[in-house]
Amino acid sequence: MPPSDPPTLSPATDPVPARAGDSGVRGILWMLLTMVQFVSMDVLAKHLQQFMPVVEVVWARYLFHLVLLVVLFRHHLPAKMRTTRLSLQLGRSLLLLATTTLFFTGLGYIQIATAATMMYAAPLIVTSLSLPLLGERVGPRRWAGVVVGFAGALIILRPGTEAMQLAALLPMGAATLYALYQITTRLLSQSDPPSTTLIYTASVGVVVMSAAVPFFWVAPTPQQWGLMAVMGLLGGTGHFTLIKAFQAAPAATVTPFGYSSLIWATLFGFLAFGDLPDAWTVTGALVIVGSGLYIFHREQRRNTKI
Repeated sequence: MPPSDPPTLSPATDPVPARAGDSGVRGILWMLLTMVQFVSMDVLAKHLQQFMPVVEVVWARYLFHLVLLVVLFRHHLPAKMRTTRLSLQLGRSLLLLATTTLFFTGLGYIQIATAATMMYAAPLIVTSLSLPLLGERVGPRRWAGVVVGFAGALIILRPGTEAMQLAALLPMGAATLYALYQITTRLLSQSDPPSTTLIYTASVGVVVMSAAVPFFWVAPTPQQWGLMAVMGLLGGTGHFTLIKAFQAAPAATVTPFGYSSLIWATLFGFLAFGDLPDAWTVTGALVIVGSGLYIFHREQRRNTKI
């Protein structure tokens, strides 16, 4: 993805350049809707893990996402799957699958708001890896933002104290893999359209998890099948509304509103599970969000000068 890639909870698709004259308000509304859908998907994933293994939950997330794409593209599906960089598509899709698995596993042990906050370390990791992997220059101000952001993560984790939860390392690991996923998406955006990348993402997830899920299978009830379908569809429509957000307004306008997911994660986590983040988590979240917005601002200024 471009440097303006939004720091979302769940895997995002390739943003499309905004059309001139489109409404910034419309783009913001699309982004807010995207965050509501992604957090709702996470709430359902956390709920379903009370009744079935995480492997089955991840399988359902990708299966019903793929069903949506098949319905949308129908006869155009073979053409949409043509790619000039098959190995990179497959590698990117596997990174996203591993990200989802780690993140969903973490949701089974920690609050949604805490997991969401840890995922916002991904843009910081992307900045850290931009020099060795992409050859991009990272100035001292952006490095300072990265250091401050990781300090925010340490505030939440509090290593060396009884408050540290090893389970919180799962979304942190997911954030690291998601950063690599974002970098590979940047590379793919130069050759393949978003629809091709979306189809490979869902297809690889379904194939891999279908091979694993029989070993963990727990027969869902009809109600659980319905929730599984809604979860996968929310993931698919969330990608669609994310694209719409970047079509409607510039990245600089809509990207900061990606952080609204922390509000939804806190609200939905309380309503669904009675969870509220503690003061340490709130403080760490503010530090991470502030550093992320600062890094994004510096990248926008750098891109403007190029």
